[in-house]
Amino acid sequence: MRIDARGLTFEVHAGGPEDGDPVLLLHGFPQHSGEWVDLLPALHAANLRTYGLDQRGYSPGARPADVGAYRMTECVADAVAVLDALGVGSAHVVGHDWGAVVAWTLAARHPERVRSLVAVSVPHPAAMAHALATDPQQKARSAYMALFRKEGKAEKVLLAWQAAALRKLLGGVGDRDRVATYVQPMREPGALTAALNWYRAMSGRDMAGTGPVATPTTFVWSDRDIAIGRAAAEACAAHVTGEFRFVELSGVSHWIPDEAPGALAEAVLAQVDAVS
Repeated sequence: MRIDARGLTFEVHAGGPEDGDPVLLLHGFPQHSGEWVDLLPALHAANLRTYGLDQRGYSPGARPADVGAYRMTECVADAVAVLDALGVGSAHVVGHDWGAVVAWTLAARHPERVRSLVAVSVPHPAAMAHALATDPQQKARSAYMALFRKEGKAEKVLLAWQAAALRKLLGGVGDRDRVATYVQPMREPGALTAALNWYRAMSGRDMAGTGPVATPTTFVWSDRDIAIGRAAAEACAAHVTGEFRFVELSGVSHWIPDEAPGALAEAVLAQVDAVS
C-alpha cells in the first residue's frame, strides 16, 4: 500500500491478520522492506500484523533532494506519521541497521508509540557515538562512512562495474538473486544518493544526545558483524532503563534478517510475549 504522509508517499507492505498486534519493521542500508521476508511467516503465525516501511529515500515517492531532509529527526517523524496514517497508536518496533537507529530514537523520543523494541545490529546511538570516540577498533570498522559521506564519489565507487562494490558489500545476505533484489533498486536514478544521504546528514552530536530508552528492549548483535564491534554492542545496555535483553548470535554477519531469520524471529516473539 501507499501512505501519504508529511508531503511524501511511502511504500508500506502490510501482512498478517488484520486484527493482530501491530509490528513496524524498519529496514537499513542499502536494503528495503524485503529484508524481512523470511521473518514474516513466523510473525504472522503468532497473530502479528506487520507493516514493512520503505523509508525516506527508499520509497520512490519519498526522495527529497536536500541532504538535511535525511536527518534522524525527519526519519523518526516519518515513522510517527505513518503510524498515524495507519491508525496505529503504538506498535512493537523492529529495526535493522539504520532502521535500528530510527527505532532507538523513536523509542527514546516517543515512548508512547513503542510497545516493545527489537534493535538489530546497531546499538543505541549514544553507545555508538561513545565507541566511535573511544574505541580504535570501532573507528576502523566505521571508516567506510567517510567514503559514503562524499557526494558523487561514493555513488561512482559503489555503482562502478555494474555495482560490483555494492554487490560485494551485500555478499552476506544470500545467493546472487537475493543480492540483486537489493542492488537493482539502488541503480535507479537518484536512489543510491538518497540512501547515502542518511550518512551525509548524520550528526555525532545528535547521536550522543539521544536519550535513554525505557521501553522493554532486545538488542540482537552478531559476532561476525564487520561494522559493529563488541565494545559498541556491549555499551548498549547502559542506555536502556527498561527491561533489557542482549542476544548475541555466533557466526552470523551484519545481515541478520537475511542470514538468521529464525533466530531473529525467536528474539522478536520472545520480546513481544514478554510485554503481552
